[in-house]
Amino acid sequence: ISSSLFSVDQRQSAVVFQFGEAVRTIENPGLNIKIPFIQNVEFFDKRLLDVEVEAKELTAADGKRVIVDAYAKFQINNPVMFYKTVHDYQGVKIRLTRNLESSMRKVIGKISLSSLLSQERINVMLNILNQVDGEAKSFGIDVVDVRILRADLPKENSAAIYRRMQTAREKEATQIRAEGQEESVHAQIIKGDGDEKAAKIYNSAYSVDPEFYKFYRSLLVYKNSLKKEDTNF
Repeated sequence: ISSSLFSVDQRQSAVVFQFGEAVRTIENPGLNIKIPFIQNVEFFDKRLLDVEVEAKELTAADGKRVIVDAYAKFQINNPVMFYKTVHDYQGVKIRLTRNLESSMRKVIGKISLSSLLSQERINVMLNILNQVDGEAKSFGIDVVDVRILRADLPKENSAAIYRRMQTAREKEATQIRAEGQEESVHAQIIKGDGDEKAAKIYNSAYSVDPEFYKFYRSLLVYKNSLKKEDTNF
């Protein structure tokens, strides 16, 4: 009797096969009966499952290369078709990963790298999802989500961009230093003009009233002395 009974968990569906042909599909949890030695039961997970695509180097429409990895979430909707086409999780993983990689190449190959790295990525993922889900129907699953986890430049591209950024920063710093030196020279010229004018004023004052000029110069000496911490004369 025990070999005739089997239990279906709420997270599972079950298919009863007889001589290799599906004779009954069970979606509800509970205790069920099969004919010993003639019938066998296969169980299938009803929950959302996922597969991941390892990092792949793809080429965008503008010829730029990008490293992309992604994942897809799916659910078995036809256990009999699923069993006949891919048999189990390992089988569907191989098929779905292959389809996902192919769709990624097609979709990303039609857009620019800047679009992939922008908000446009949402539409990119939706296009990939539609393609993959359409192909996945043939082996009894619904693909409900596709996500691009990472989209990075290859190391050599990243290094080249970093060098360009560094060169731009160095050029900017050189320009700032040059502008600073130019302002310093301009300030020295202004100071020189001021000193020259002051000398002319002093000479003019001396020629008009030598005694007043001497008195004025002594006041300047006192003023400069008072600016120092030592106030002794």
